[in-house]
Amino acid sequence: MSSEQDVNQRPLNVAGLFAGVGGLELGLKRAGLETAMLCEVWAPAQAVLTKQFPDVPLAPDVQHLKALPEGVDVVTAGFPCQDLSQAGRTAGIDGEQSGLVSHVFRLLKKHHPRWLVLENVRNMLVLDKGKAMLHLVQELEALGYRWAYRLVDSRFTGVPQRRQRVLFVASRTEDPRNVLLAEDAGEPDESGRAADAHGFYWTEGLRGLGWAQDAVPTVKGGSGLSIPSPPGIWIPGNPVGHRIVTPSITDVEQLQGFDKDWTLTEATADKKTGRDRWKLVGNAVTVGVSQWLGEQLLNPGEYDEYEADLMSDSAKWPTAAWGEKGKRYLSHVSMWPAHRPYTHLMDLVERGGLTPLSYRAAAGFYSRAQKAKLKFDEDFLVDMKQHVELMAPANAAPIAVPAGG
Repeated sequence: MSSEQDVNQRPLNVAGLFAGVGGLELGLKRAGLETAMLCEVWAPAQAVLTKQFPDVPLAPDVQHLKALPEGVDVVTAGFPCQDLSQAGRTAGIDGEQSGLVSHVFRLLKKHHPRWLVLENVRNMLVLDKGKAMLHLVQELEALGYRWAYRLVDSRFTGVPQRRQRVLFVASRTEDPRNVLLAEDAGEPDESGRAADAHGFYWTEGLRGLGWAQDAVPTVKGGSGLSIPSPPGIWIPGNPVGHRIVTPSITDVEQLQGFDKDWTLTEATADKKTGRDRWKLVGNAVTVGVSQWLGEQLLNPGEYDEYEADLMSDSAKWPTAAWGEKGKRYLSHVSMWPAHRPYTHLMDLVERGGLTPLSYRAAAGFYSRAQKAKLKFDEDFLVDMKQHVELMAPANAAPIAVPAGG
């Protein structure tokens, strides 16, 4: 049997850089890949990885990582989005790249895995007016890689969370288009969504809402003040006082595809705020997304390149594209590679663990909503007003009714 056949027969081995709590690696593991190494610098995340991947070697800092294990087939990296911008701005000034992402390039110069997998926020596509993405593809093309990326919505995996993230796959020997772009189920029929719960951002309300039917908007690691800010949920059929609520940390873990208490360790068990756990879950990769990706790595499809259009050098980065050797092509695939069986929001959350939104948070949202030019569901605003009045302390001033309310 040839060495090539040996590689194709054995499971693909994964080295996870910037591993967080292992969302990428867990999904790949569920698809049939094996994790050979993890690398993560933040102590609370390290504690989760040690608990959940006890037999996998854990490196503490990519900056000090000299080499990857032998036989690694897939390198994953979910580096900070802004770090790509930093590296792009400093590259070429003094000959040395700045930023953590440069260590990914450094390791790729020493090792030649079959696949490189990156995951990042949608903002990655517009960072520095597209220069950050250009830096990324130019660096990889200089190393002999061809690449493809696709913006996907986590709801395609069946979880009730509207989370849009960029999946980026590159390879020197394989065709990444067959992994990311060969499957396209198109936009789903929303008529199947339940109408008994809607998600929203209670931290907004003036210029944005994050409104989602039978789902929550993107789970975040925290607010601008670095405090937990779970999404709000409006449940019209609940008693007054329990119609405007927030999910628990275990609910949010499941919204990301993890088992309950995936992030619970001695290092993260802060019963007062649970701040670290919220940050860990909010920054993670949805497990179902990485599982789908792992399945595609093991069994790529056949991409029809005739659906794509050649892009000009000045064109903005679209929601899906591919390229090699300096040429870029726009792909017209949707954010929905598949339509996996959907879990309704109220079937996922534990009703007994839902927490009524605090008076301060609800009153702040309601005040912003009155000033906003956004369109709101009238019943939602009525329930929000009643919630604020019910939660108000005895000395709180009465709230104003919006015009026409």
